[in-house]
Amino acid sequence: MPANSIAFCCEEELFSPSMPFSQIIGQAAVKQQLTELVQHNRLSHALLFLGKEGSGTLPLALAFAQYVVCEKANPRKAIASLGPSLFGEDPITDDISNKGLTTDNRQLTTDSCGTCPACLKAQQLVHPDIHYSYPTVTRKAGEKPIATDFITEWREFIRLNPYGNLFDWIELIKEKENSQGKITARECDEIIRKLSLKSFESEYKILVMWMPEELDKEGNKLLKIIEEPPANTLFILVAENEEGILPTILSRCQLVKIPALENKDIEEALISRNKTEPAIARQVAGVSEGNYREALLLVQHSEEDWQALLRDWLNAILKTGPVAQVKWVEEISRLGREKQKQFLRYFNHLLEQAIHYRIMGDQVNIGEKERDFAERLNKIAGIEQQQAIIEEIDRASYYIERNAHGKMLFHALTIKLYHIIQDKIVFLME
Repeated sequence: MPANSIAFCCEEELFSPSMPFSQIIGQAAVKQQLTELVQHNRLSHALLFLGKEGSGTLPLALAFAQYVVCEKANPRKAIASLGPSLFGEDPITDDISNKGLTTDNRQLTTDSCGTCPACLKAQQLVHPDIHYSYPTVTRKAGEKPIATDFITEWREFIRLNPYGNLFDWIELIKEKENSQGKITARECDEIIRKLSLKSFESEYKILVMWMPEELDKEGNKLLKIIEEPPANTLFILVAENEEGILPTILSRCQLVKIPALENKDIEEALISRNKTEPAIARQVAGVSEGNYREALLLVQHSEEDWQALLRDWLNAILKTGPVAQVKWVEEISRLGREKQKQFLRYFNHLLEQAIHYRIMGDQVNIGEKERDFAERLNKIAGIEQQQAIIEEIDRASYYIERNAHGKMLFHALTIKLYHIIQDKIVFLME
């Protein structure tokens, strides 16, 4: 397994391939919004779940699909199960309270039951009316892959890594280097074929499409079926980058924004699911920026002494000079992109803590080591300089994501930090 992918097999608690809302980390407001769409009959035929990596967009989409097909949570099924009325009322359209449903019945509508046949199939990703589409890779010359060719790997990916990203998925299924994930034209034809068939068991036919950003122009094949879908067809698109989606598809979807996770939710999840030490969980949650995938990576590398590496860097910048700076840049360049990003994120976290500590003093709840480092940072740089450093580090992280040359980037960043701190020069954004 590559060094910058996540070894989720180390977690003691693995996820089911699909899951009810109750097993999703945080996102209480989004869960309520989704259930109300169904309860109040405001469900659009095409939803776009949009959220940053690690926020839980894919687990939420899978949980929502399970909720929609659940035989006990779906209010239309619940009412219809009571049978026709002797007095001629429509059991589907009349109010639930007039049909004899108990309070317990109504409470079930806030989540899927997890025990009915539909839920059991959805949990294993084998429900015949829930279809999945995701980027695939070409393994042989001339091959035109479709999602179902990789369904075994998909189920394993969701079981081990539901908060994973596209990189994790491609690393799992690729057979050669530099494989590029894509949702192909043949996959679009297969989607149209599947959704044109009558549903097998559920009221709805559902397509969960992960990473529609990888559709390219082939996605135009889906415009007609998205705009004029067969009856009771539901599209759930799951994306991270709104700008990467075809505008023609974007305009046909109801947007469901998924916010970054709260620090407390990540901390609790790390402790309960990953068996992380509370002190490490708290520190990692503060640095992960609402990204549970990143939090798991940080826990894996929690033995890394980022503070020592940062101290050596600042000493090289401010005291020991060019020779030490070159040596430090050589060291950081050997760590690889993921660790470089984690280090820069940690530095930014300390800078933000230093600013909060400067303003609020002991009211800020930080650890002893972080408080000591915050005090030292406040001695060498004012707020304006610290904010300028944060912007430079954010920019450096952006370039690392795009395969910038590590040595050149950290040499340039070292020089900029020297001038920001020593000469009090604030670089303007390019």
